[in-house]
Amino acid sequence: MRSTEYVSFDAVGLAELVAKGEVTPGELEAAAHEAAQAVNPRINAIVETWKAGEGPAPGSTPLAGVPFLIKDLGVSMAGRRVELGSRLTAGHVADADSFLMRRLHRAGLVTFGRTATPEMAYDITTEPVLYGPTRNPWDTERSAGGSSGGAGAAVAAGVAPVAHATDAAGSLRIPAACNGLFGLKPTRGRVSMGPDADEIFNGLTVHGCVSRTVRDSAALLDLIQGPEPGDPYFAQPPSRPYAQEVTRHPGSLRIGVLAQAWGGRRTTAPVTEALSRTVRLLESLGHQVAEAEVDLGVDWPEFVLANARLSTANLAAWIDGLAAAAGRPIDSSTLEPVTLAGYHYGQRVGAAQFVTALAVRNRVARSLARYFEGHDILLTPTLPEPPVPLGTFAEGAAALDGLGWIDRLNDRSPFTMAFNVAGTPAMSVPLTADAETGLPIGMQFAAGYGREDLLFRLAGQLEQASPWSGRTPEVWAGNPAGRPLGG
Repeated sequence: MRSTEYVSFDAVGLAELVAKGEVTPGELEAAAHEAAQAVNPRINAIVETWKAGEGPAPGSTPLAGVPFLIKDLGVSMAGRRVELGSRLTAGHVADADSFLMRRLHRAGLVTFGRTATPEMAYDITTEPVLYGPTRNPWDTERSAGGSSGGAGAAVAAGVAPVAHATDAAGSLRIPAACNGLFGLKPTRGRVSMGPDADEIFNGLTVHGCVSRTVRDSAALLDLIQGPEPGDPYFAQPPSRPYAQEVTRHPGSLRIGVLAQAWGGRRTTAPVTEALSRTVRLLESLGHQVAEAEVDLGVDWPEFVLANARLSTANLAAWIDGLAAAAGRPIDSSTLEPVTLAGYHYGQRVGAAQFVTALAVRNRVARSLARYFEGHDILLTPTLPEPPVPLGTFAEGAAALDGLGWIDRLNDRSPFTMAFNVAGTPAMSVPLTADAETGLPIGMQFAAGYGREDLLFRLAGQLEQASPWSGRTPEVWAGNPAGRPLGG
């Protein structure tokens, strides 16, 4: 199978071909490598590839034999490098599989490479010093988002139909929006973070994926969800496989709409128009849609301060451990300016301040839970603007302290973080594009704790009503020579 044929199938479709004996996992892996060689020089989404070994027998799971990519952070594969996009940990090789990696192996996925991330996932664009910027396949002068930007760009360009991603403040949904993909952030506790950590960033971080179809994300979550011994959180298991929810009718949902973000960053005209088109689509499908006022339970400066204290205190402890293990200094020779600023800010966070930040987390979670008592869904833009030019977030960043950097990230992505704090599921759906540039625009749908089932039902309905699979980017493995933007 050539890469030009390979890209016409999603992950479930490829697995079905394997199960029928029409193609082998080795042939699919060869096609994936061919696709990577064709597009990665233009987008820099993948930092390493390798020849994968044989997995479980074809047909043993819904995704057996499918090529897969893991992020260079959050998941460990024995014998493979995990460098966190940083010079501090460059060359580090994992000595064991993490719990998630074990489940990916059991799923029969053929993991053949790792994708780029900003240093320590500490950005919402993927432009690390270690490996250079990842470029958006829709417009290579623009950001692919972050921190799972490498995953987003690789899947959008056709290298793999689905790829691992993490999300601590929007790091899965932001690349999904920037690259025209589907991305669902699961409920806190849905996927284990172990065994080396019980939680990451006090429960803000979760594992998930980005994909070109809804059913691929559902199938993967079915295979990786569920607790492991010692996990601190427990999400109620789904009553049926998520893959079955994709084709179930969601009914008439009560959907609130939040067009302008909590922090004051104004939604741009292309995104506002995209949101209006989404509302009209939802109404045509029989949903009850109305503007919503959503109380976070705290004011915005308090929200940002609490997130800065939680994230930087965790970052500081993380960096101390990594530096000690690597035998390297913690300075500008190993860390980028914003990471180093976050480290120093985190060192100064006191115990009482940290506990107060956890109390803010609780207030946000309780307040959003009250919203979902009266609504099924909250709709917002994923981002207030289309993908920005590379370098945008770095302007003046060297002068910011840890709080200033977190404030900048929350200002540029003001809709996503609240659902990490609350631990509730949220998804970015690629329903629309900017009419002028063709750049994708994602719409975010959030639901109450544990309600991924509801989100998958709605996503499946939206995918049927307004398909996006026919939209492919300028850099696309199905047409390695390129095509006009938005073609």
